[in-house]
Amino acid sequence: MLTEAQVTQFQNQGFLVVDDVIPAPVLDAVRAEYSDLLDKLYESWQTEGRVPDGTDMDFWDKLSASYAAGCDWFQPMDISLPGGEIDAHCPMHFGPAIFDLVVQSRLLDIVECLLGPEITSNPIQHVRIKPPSPQLAADEVRAHITSTDWHQDRGVGHEDADTTDMVTAWVAITDGTVENGCLQVVPGIDDGLLPHCPQVQTAIAPAHLDTSSAVPLPVNAGGVVLFHPLVSHASLPNRSDRFRWSFDLRYNVTGQPTGRDHFPSFAARSRAAPETELRDWRVWRDVWFAARDRLAAKSHIPIHRWDADSPVCA
Repeated sequence: MLTEAQVTQFQNQGFLVVDDVIPAPVLDAVRAEYSDLLDKLYESWQTEGRVPDGTDMDFWDKLSASYAAGCDWFQPMDISLPGGEIDAHCPMHFGPAIFDLVVQSRLLDIVECLLGPEITSNPIQHVRIKPPSPQLAADEVRAHITSTDWHQDRGVGHEDADTTDMVTAWVAITDGTVENGCLQVVPGIDDGLLPHCPQVQTAIAPAHLDTSSAVPLPVNAGGVVLFHPLVSHASLPNRSDRFRWSFDLRYNVTGQPTGRDHFPSFAARSRAAPETELRDWRVWRDVWFAARDRLAAKSHIPIHRWDADSPVCA
């Protein structure tokens, strides 16, 4: 639970760092689940002759070798469909350990302090496993792998969610430090949504944000950084020699638009109707794969609304 002072800070500053939220067994289970997933991916790539022998490699070694070989582990590890074109074979990952993280009771207790007791798991969610900057390909632009540009979370959803009560929970699986690319924030909640542009990523338009007051937000593994959807934030580059791993999880008040309603959401907590809460990870997995099949058969629905031809993007 949050103290009154913590809630006040979030309401005034738009962010909050909370340590020791996710229990160690939950973190360990997520790490083990993803290690098993990577082992299977790596074995397949090795059979194809794309990566070197992985017999003596650990999780991090295999990630490095796979990225260097151009093998994409990001989308097979992600907990969402991609923003681009969706095909019927697009890989995603939904397992019991990551589901337990999304519905972790201590995390939902904190979110309840900010949103109230009717909480939906929002589908704008991602894994972020970021290699050291020197390992990145020169043309790498994916925010989930390289550093993330300045943005507001309201800006990465559709317009129908512009008044939705929402919180982003950035969950650290490894320590987030200044050296390895932790988040940074401009304290304070903006009066409204700033214009964004398709830049390296979807980012706040040039000259619309003063970052001189930006502060870094280091957090230990198991800790959480919470964001109001209108606070401006970014990540620092990973200048360490190790990967930095986190998840972006988002929650909104049940019944309000998610900002990406063509993707599945579910009731993570309901004090009024607890029987509506989803508690089976297999159902979570199945609704995402059903959404993939449905969307693959239709015209692409862009996940962003910003036009590069806008005058503010010139």
